[in-house]
Amino acid sequence: MSNYLKPLIFAMALLVSTSSIAQDKSDWQNGVPEGCTTITVGKKATFDGSVITSHTDDSHRTRAWMSVTPAKSHDKNSKFELFERSAYDSLRMPTYQHKKIGEIDQVAKTYQFLNTAYPCINEKQLAIGESTFGGRDELYSDKCLIDCQRLQQLMLERCTTAREAIKMADDLLTKYGWRDYGECLTIADKQEVWHFEVVGPGKGKVGAVWVAQRVPDNHISVNANASTIKEIDLKNSDYFMASANIFEIAKENGWWKDGEIFKWNYVYAPKSRLSLASRRREWRVLSMAAPSLDLDPTAKDYPFSVKPDEKVTMDKLVEIFKDYYEGTPFNFVKNIKQADKDGKETISPFANPFMPYGMNKLFGVNGGWGELGERTIARWYTMYATIIQCRSWLPDDVGGIVWLAQDNVATSVYIPVYAGTTDLAPSYKVKARRTGYTRKSAWWAFNRLSTLTAQRWGDMRHDVDKVFVPLQKKYFEEQAKVDEQYLSLSKRKRRAFLTNRSIELGAEAVEKAWEIGDGLWSDYDEKF
Repeated sequence: MSNYLKPLIFAMALLVSTSSIAQDKSDWQNGVPEGCTTITVGKKATFDGSVITSHTDDSHRTRAWMSVTPAKSHDKNSKFELFERSAYDSLRMPTYQHKKIGEIDQVAKTYQFLNTAYPCINEKQLAIGESTFGGRDELYSDKCLIDCQRLQQLMLERCTTAREAIKMADDLLTKYGWRDYGECLTIADKQEVWHFEVVGPGKGKVGAVWVAQRVPDNHISVNANASTIKEIDLKNSDYFMASANIFEIAKENGWWKDGEIFKWNYVYAPKSRLSLASRRREWRVLSMAAPSLDLDPTAKDYPFSVKPDEKVTMDKLVEIFKDYYEGTPFNFVKNIKQADKDGKETISPFANPFMPYGMNKLFGVNGGWGELGERTIARWYTMYATIIQCRSWLPDDVGGIVWLAQDNVATSVYIPVYAGTTDLAPSYKVKARRTGYTRKSAWWAFNRLSTLTAQRWGDMRHDVDKVFVPLQKKYFEEQAKVDEQYLSLSKRKRRAFLTNRSIELGAEAVEKAWEIGDGLWSDYDEKF
């Protein structure tokens, strides 16, 4: 082969490899994104003045392992590699593969960050949650390079505030493009939290279209796989930002014209507002925080954010994330009943909101999600979940706390991983879905417990709560003493102190999960 042909053939191969892979939708149910819930709270709406973002990674495929990526210095020729995710079924369990599609220049120094499947906090208390809303399919472009997971990593490696992260995203996406479907990133720092919604530029183009809205300091907000940003006022830069092309792309495609009211979500993601799987969660989150509003559970739109009736506590957020509509008309297993010893019909202990979809057909279950029942906030296929506090009055290392839970949060417990934590318990780093079930994995400890508890949910969940509810209360209440002890230490010892606590509590929580599960096998033998 002549030398001049080799570069040409390589370039053609690269073009095929980068243009033939469409962004994966294997985590979508019936072609609709329904994978994650994120809740945000402004600093004047929280019990202690912290800014909060969060995320449930509700996925059938994303990785269960996590680690801490340290701060690094890079030489001037270093590159940041870009990948595209696609379904991969050649390992022990369904997962994703990440194929390299390009690279961009690396910066001289990058910050330490917690490397979860969707990177979530850095050492400067910049924190991110995520929820996919899809948007218009025709906006996806395989000419672009940056996807959601890589953008979150870039934000955390390079930025210290939410506004800086959004500005950097604009710069990089303008140059390299958004290679993903519509996403909402909920970006928090020590002072404020923003919802950043982004879609592609259109087939064959490079770029992105995005809008960002700040959550008022005294409000709570939610994204549950549907676009929630509506009318925008770009003159009010305190609360709104957007890409320069936001109106131009809408007009070019006939989705909006001058003189009409511009609503971002109906212009760029109108189908997302049709999803009851999303709207029901929006209603439930906002209603649990502000029941006085008496919101309509069948409404098509809700406020972007609301003022909670009371200051939002960590206990309240845990309660919301554990919710599956119990006590409402939307508890889709409420009609699975049996007679008790007195002949009175009650919900069967075998009825549970985490049944495999095939069992819904067995019991004739239907709901706002059709034969799938209801898309509850707590899910059986959650990989991990975070509730992240950013606390301005403390040094960054201890001020930022990722409260981290494994698997279904309805049967899990959140441990603290600090912005300054440099390592995790070994069981959190096991690549469990690659190899299958193992007692060495934190995720498998909670996954087994969740699956087992669901077999006789009406009874077993109380056994789990007897252990995890007081343990969670203990972890939350101890944090004030941890802050105090951290401040009493020399700077040299502080990160080791935080790391040891994250490792010790992580190991303790995992051990409890195994113990509870083992106990259920004995206590309920022949009862499930």
